[in-house]
Amino acid sequence: MASEDGDWLELATPTGGTIRVLKAAHPRARRLRLTVTPKGARLTYPNGTHVAQMTAFLRHHASWLEQKLGEFHLDAVPLPPLRVGVPTTFPFRGEDVALAWAEGAYPRVDHEPGALVLSIPRPHTRALLVARGLLAMHFEAQIRRDVSRWLPAYIPLINAAPTALRIRPLKSLWGSLDTRDRINLDLALALAPPAALRYVLVHELCHLKVRNHSPRFWHWVESVFPEHKEQRAWLRANGSGLKRQLDRLIADVAD
Repeated sequence: MASEDGDWLELATPTGGTIRVLKAAHPRARRLRLTVTPKGARLTYPNGTHVAQMTAFLRHHASWLEQKLGEFHLDAVPLPPLRVGVPTTFPFRGEDVALAWAEGAYPRVDHEPGALVLSIPRPHTRALLVARGLLAMHFEAQIRRDVSRWLPAYIPLINAAPTALRIRPLKSLWGSLDTRDRINLDLALALAPPAALRYVLVHELCHLKVRNHSPRFWHWVESVFPEHKEQRAWLRANGSGLKRQLDRLIADVAD
């Protein structure tokens, strides 16, 4: 059963555990909507919805909810916060790199073998915000460099091209294609191996041909990127960790 606790609902799962779900009313919501991100589970509901409806909805989706939360490894050890001047490590293009700090005349990122060096000028009153912004811009630039190298080969194969490329943190998706044929990619893909980023790009490009995930769509993906299953599995196994890393490195700077 589920119990109410302020803005949270507690749900007893089929395996004997307990899940806390954040509930939030939305003025434009027309139905109950359950989402799961690396930060936890959230239930959005229309104004006036009775708590009994919410708890019944959660019970109906209990198994799915427990599975999705497990995929995000929310019981993992918390990552160390980003602190100015304190070295740390994180994945970048699929390899662990060291983050080092330096003082400089202007903010910059230098990519050295096995390390990124953040140069922050004095005074340091906004150093953390500057550092997060530098990392976000560096990650976006890397994705754009990779995509610009790959697109010339893929566009003739698909015989279609996106109208624009947007890169930003995405809560649960890795990419999407909007109605204007613009591709959106998750900034966290800069931390993944290039092959994983390549798979997501091909996935969204193939949606230019087929807008759903029918067998015809996957035939397109297979023909353009035969190793897509391996990369899709890698993202499922490791993706939540990448999103958590991105969140601690840049917070909401790139939103």
